[in-house]
Amino acid sequence: MRQQFGGNASETSQAYTGHMAQPKSAPLTGYRVAVTSSRRAEELCALLSRQGAEVCSAPAINMIALPDDDELHRHTMALIADPPDILVVHTGIGFRGWLAAAEGWGLASQLVTALSSARIVSRGPKGTGAVRAAGLHEEWSPESESSQEVLEYLLESGVSGMRVAIQLHGAADAWDPFPEFLGGLRFAGAEVIPIRVYRWKPTPLGGDFDQLVTGIARRQFDAVTFTSAPAAAAVLERSRELSIEDQVLGALRSDVHAMCVGPVTSKPLIRKGVPTSAPERMRLGALARHIAEELPLLGSCTVEVAGHALDIRGTCVLVDGSIKLLSPSGMSVLRALAQRPGDVVARTDLLRVLPGNSNDPHAVDTAVLRLRTALGDKNIIATVVKRGYRLAVDEPQGHPWT
Repeated sequence: MRQQFGGNASETSQAYTGHMAQPKSAPLTGYRVAVTSSRRAEELCALLSRQGAEVCSAPAINMIALPDDDELHRHTMALIADPPDILVVHTGIGFRGWLAAAEGWGLASQLVTALSSARIVSRGPKGTGAVRAAGLHEEWSPESESSQEVLEYLLESGVSGMRVAIQLHGAADAWDPFPEFLGGLRFAGAEVIPIRVYRWKPTPLGGDFDQLVTGIARRQFDAVTFTSAPAAAAVLERSRELSIEDQVLGALRSDVHAMCVGPVTSKPLIRKGVPTSAPERMRLGALARHIAEELPLLGSCTVEVAGHALDIRGTCVLVDGSIKLLSPSGMSVLRALAQRPGDVVARTDLLRVLPGNSNDPHAVDTAVLRLRTALGDKNIIATVVKRGYRLAVDEPQGHPWT
């Protein structure tokens, strides 16, 4: 299910009941995932929703329309006037977009003619398909789809004194995802012409993207997805502009898992000490499957208690496979009890985990009462007089968090 920002807590809870229609086996039921994509965001949201996730989406960056891109037009004219010796194609959609923009400028046939004399290296099968569709032919493409392997191939073949045009993934003005690639070729003596077929500009302040970044800082998501390095860089930059950089980095280094489509996308985050995870193949479908496989391993807890199977997930709990929606207070209490299954957790300890920094010990008793009602069996949580509460397991279990 996909959510928009701006609703209150009650609206969010009502919208979230859409999960009740999800199959009980949906692996991401109970998890909230933030999507930062600009291109194909609807597709990724749909893939994650089918896996049971609650999805919140806000683009981190806005694409500059290719026909309006003066830099791309200038480089296209330069390559027509002086064709490159080598062309590197990184993405199929990028190469096709470049040719489409050239068509709009009345330059498509001239561009294809200029590129036909170049040695063409394609990073992957989609780029290869776009090259062939244009009537051109690639010299080589790595099975790994690795930019690093493309760089090594070019350096081994020799590039000194050559003009090398490189169709890049795209770059934000504030961050270049290919410093090693471009720098390596320049160091080897090549004249490098970067073709940024999709460039980005930041989204305006004060909109949905700010709410998404703030949600990361408040750890309101279990995971955040990135499908481009500029989007990852934009999240970090916006956190600085909102003066919440420490909170965002703290969340991404712990409770909010950064899920990236590939290693290039991960680089801005890795440089800030943020652990990332990515599928083997750099595809949206592979990313959605990867999240469905990995997130339950990173953020779930399963315990057997009072004759029930209790599966604690990001924003809800499953009792014997049935979804139970909990308030933030109830979820905080349940997580604290599940950290020490069978052990007594003092009221003072539970008071510390309640949202809102309440100092009233009775707030714990109220939260537990509501939690028991939400779970559907008051026996799941046992009261230990004058001491606190515990999960009513038959005997103490090991640490349940996977």
